[in-house]
Amino acid sequence: MTTDQMMLFGLLGVVFALLIWGKFRYDLVAFSALVAGVILGVIPQDSAFSGFGHPAVIIIALVLIVSKGLSNSGAIELIARTMIDSGRSLAGHIGIMASLAAALSAVMNNVGALALLMPVDLQAAEKAKRSPALTLMPLSFASILGGLVTLIGTPPNIIIASYREKALGEPYHMFDFAPVGIICAVVGVLFVTLIGWRLIPAARKEHNQARELFELDDYVAEVRVGENSILVGKRLRDVKEVEEANDTQIIGVVRRGNKLPGNAAWQVIEAGDILVVEATPQAIEELAGLLGVEFVGSEKHEGVLTSADTGFLEVVVPENARIEGRSALNLRLLYRHNVTLMGISRQGQQIHKRVRREQIEAGDILLLYGPTERLSEIANWLGCLPLAERGLQVIKRDKALLAVALFAGAIMLASFGILYLPFALGLTVIGYVVFNIVSVKKIYDSVEWPVIVLLGSLIPVGAALEASGGTSLIANWILTATQGAAPWVVLTILMIVTMTLSDVLNNTATAVIAAPIALELATRLQVNPDPFLMAVAIAASCAFLTPIGHKNNTLIMGPGGYKFGDYWRMGLPLEILIIAIAIPSILVFWPF
Repeated sequence: MTTDQMMLFGLLGVVFALLIWGKFRYDLVAFSALVAGVILGVIPQDSAFSGFGHPAVIIIALVLIVSKGLSNSGAIELIARTMIDSGRSLAGHIGIMASLAAALSAVMNNVGALALLMPVDLQAAEKAKRSPALTLMPLSFASILGGLVTLIGTPPNIIIASYREKALGEPYHMFDFAPVGIICAVVGVLFVTLIGWRLIPAARKEHNQARELFELDDYVAEVRVGENSILVGKRLRDVKEVEEANDTQIIGVVRRGNKLPGNAAWQVIEAGDILVVEATPQAIEELAGLLGVEFVGSEKHEGVLTSADTGFLEVVVPENARIEGRSALNLRLLYRHNVTLMGISRQGQQIHKRVRREQIEAGDILLLYGPTERLSEIANWLGCLPLAERGLQVIKRDKALLAVALFAGAIMLASFGILYLPFALGLTVIGYVVFNIVSVKKIYDSVEWPVIVLLGSLIPVGAALEASGGTSLIANWILTATQGAAPWVVLTILMIVTMTLSDVLNNTATAVIAAPIALELATRLQVNPDPFLMAVAIAASCAFLTPIGHKNNTLIMGPGGYKFGDYWRMGLPLEILIIAIAIPSILVFWPF
């Protein structure tokens, strides 16, 4: 092993360890690895930033913008509302939702497809009075499976297609993934519909995390301001230090039976006012002693909190949201935006104590309280996705057909080889801007920049590993371990290793590293490289064992009340099934 190979393997080992640990953002880890590689001299300076101009990076960014346009146009909402009926049997509902999720994920970003369908699924669960844990995991897995069908369905497919163009002179086209992808998606959807949901732990089926988050009786109470209270003549903002010191929060004022607008932060308090306080019972008692108020009760708080100008909104925190890794207090959510964080649901556990100081994690459900007209705007600012029906409200429903037509036209132009895919998608984006389907201000907000930085940083690292002979070395290890075995056995081993990596790493990173190894194995075996590249594309996307393997699995963790160990129960048999179906399918359509 050469010095360059040892340094690159060491660098990748550190990257993998940090990504699995999850303490630092994956885009920061990848970019740091790129910088370290240049400093160590294993990545040439003149090609250090070549990854950011790579076709795969451009295509992924454009697909994200197109997905936003399809969402904004109301096209997805129209389809969802036409097909969803909460009166169906559980298996029937899962079958329809899973099929719809898979179909949408084939032509748009699968995270976006899940974000649009999840509120519909939660609403159906509420009407049917069943736990959303029964349906959200099948929905997530189906949205991942749908991405296998087309070139733009998932980032690993785009990466594999671009790598093939670089290595063999021609990329995969839009529907080259379809023969194997459709078989895997159909079999996977049938599995989650008929069997998968039955494997969810019984304890999850008994709870509705979103509904339980609204059970505030023990945390919201009313206190009356007495004649001798130190609050009389003061504004609520004047006692914020006392509130924070006692982990309480005054979130509303009622005067002579009428609720004052908003949280009344600027109102001068009068004797006899009723304050709506959010805190634990012990903290409320301490606050009562400090401020000279008397406890009234908690029976009336619902009518006080929900009014024409204020209300609640449940949101789920995706990866890389603004609030992830920070607290409401750190963001000054109340002071800047007049919005209160009332509660947090994390892996099935409700958090109502010291919520404003709690560091938020991806997958958490947050219960926000504030001005009705601004709640959705603040949720978007936080980078969170609404779980209520308002998450599906769009403003350009009259442009649904136009949005679909522009996108379909681009797909046809690319499929028939008339236009290179990035240019076809670029034309679609221009059309969306011209017809105001996506506003100019929202274009850059539509792009998931951490993924772009991750991919742009890792492409030069992967290229350096290949140039140094590192991928050849890995291929030698695999061939030595499978000495004398048939090529299909090596193909299966490669798929299992790639799928295992994807369960703990970002699927984009997995595809970047595994693609050169796949090509090297095929070269050593003197067989067609396409089966090996297709196996990597399928395996890198199929991350079903953990909530960290795919962003969709993280998104459903809070709303479904799932724990880390719940995913493998449905995910392990599904991964085994996908391998069993994919290997013979690949060999039929892409023979050695």
